[in-house]
Amino acid sequence: MRRFLLFAFLCVHLVPTPQPGHIRGSAHNEPKPAPRMQAVPQPYDQVSFQRDGVEIARFHFGPTLKRPFVFPLIGPSGRSLTRMGHPHDPVGHSHHNSVWIAHNDVNGVTFWGDTGKNTGRIVHQRVEKLTDDDKEVSVTSLNHWIEDATKKTLLIERRKTTVQILDKGEWRLILDLQFEAKDEVTLGKSPFGMAAVRMEKSIGVNDGGGTMRNSSGQVNEKEVFWKPAKWVDYSGAIADKTIEGITLLDHPGNPNRPSVFHVRNDSWMGASLTFAGPMKIAPGQPLRLRYGMVVHAGMPSAEVLEARWAAFAKTEVVDLAPVKKK
Repeated sequence: MRRFLLFAFLCVHLVPTPQPGHIRGSAHNEPKPAPRMQAVPQPYDQVSFQRDGVEIARFHFGPTLKRPFVFPLIGPSGRSLTRMGHPHDPVGHSHHNSVWIAHNDVNGVTFWGDTGKNTGRIVHQRVEKLTDDDKEVSVTSLNHWIEDATKKTLLIERRKTTVQILDKGEWRLILDLQFEAKDEVTLGKSPFGMAAVRMEKSIGVNDGGGTMRNSSGQVNEKEVFWKPAKWVDYSGAIADKTIEGITLLDHPGNPNRPSVFHVRNDSWMGASLTFAGPMKIAPGQPLRLRYGMVVHAGMPSAEVLEARWAAFAKTEVVDLAPVKKK
């Protein structure tokens, strides 16, 4: 009995107590470095794109929305460079959802506006893939373009929304789109669609004295409106003595390049896919598109903006094949 008590005493008092973070037994794995860029799922059908734990953009895809969109787009100063809705007509332009994808005429159905006849909704179905990395993050999602009146799905869209970090707090948003149709679909001639950006009010030419430029050297709505270009930049004041902006890039792999841009001095710009005429999407022949948006500080020179477009132009249009379940 005395030997047992002595053994128990030695076990309790002589065996080292494990320290915090120490794992007894066999050697344990070292923790992996956490990615600088992370796509963090949020409540209410949202994904937060974060750089070093700080949000720089957010993807919204709730089933009750008229369309998925990205809001906000945070500039280097920490403020959003985009807004929801027209600053002077929030009801009539409720479809201006920061950064969004839509088209005004899909077999005669509009997916652009929120009200009116022959409308449709871009309804999110599921998130197919999330990626994290030190330099970029992405969300791949499946959407159905559904006609309101008939509930018929006109288009099946896969979208990859990617955020890539650049230097000095700047970053790039890339939207890869793939459209498929079970029956032939016509995208009608229209200046409205596919990619659009509603800038913050203070950046606008009218409200804040901002500046809009395109790759042809044209300036503001009078010159840029309905003109073909490789890129359009919208820059202006986001805070006192702080200029920032967004450059909308049209990829050379898109049809009808260079795109015609629909722009306004009231802080809006969009790339018009079918300005020149209608476009058909046949079964088994997907339409693939790629657009880029550079969120930047200051008002870069035309040479800098051209170099950024050239770097984007070297990237490839993505084949978004369906993600197979494991």
